[in-house]
Amino acid sequence: MTTYADEEARLAAYSELPGLAEWSAWAPLVEAIAEAPRAPGVYLFLERPSRVVRHVGHAGERAGGGSPQGLYGRLRAYLTGQAAVSGFSEAALDRALADTDWVREQVEGGERRARRWAASAVRRLELDVSWAVCADRDEARWLEGRVVELLRPHGLWVR
Repeated sequence: MTTYADEEARLAAYSELPGLAEWSAWAPLVEAIAEAPRAPGVYLFLERPSRVVRHVGHAGERAGGGSPQGLYGRLRAYLTGQAAVSGFSEAALDRALADTDWVREQVEGGERRARRWAASAVRRLELDVSWAVCADRDEARWLEGRVVELLRPHGLWVR
């Protein structure tokens, strides 16, 4: 049960984020992916219904097909199921598997690929995303660490 004090503390922590980096505006993940930069950076996933940041992650220079993929490549991996056993996708899938109606829909829909189940589990969360571009992977890791420290007590799905 969330108390008023818990909510105030969470919002206070969120208000510190702009002091750490220049963040993009929040946008639905499925729509924002096309605008995501192919540069290193840090991203935040906000669960739209609860307005709670559930995940903080970073992306390095990732090169796929010879061109840098950065934030775009990392975010795309969540929507395609390529990150099926990453920390966040696994947490999303764990929660989806606890929802018997969702599982029934997957089974009745005939879907047999774990990758597609993972992508569906991420999409069902109705996530908004915001990101901050960094100079390189090391800077992204540093920023991710600061953000995790700040938000860990306020609803992040971290192990």
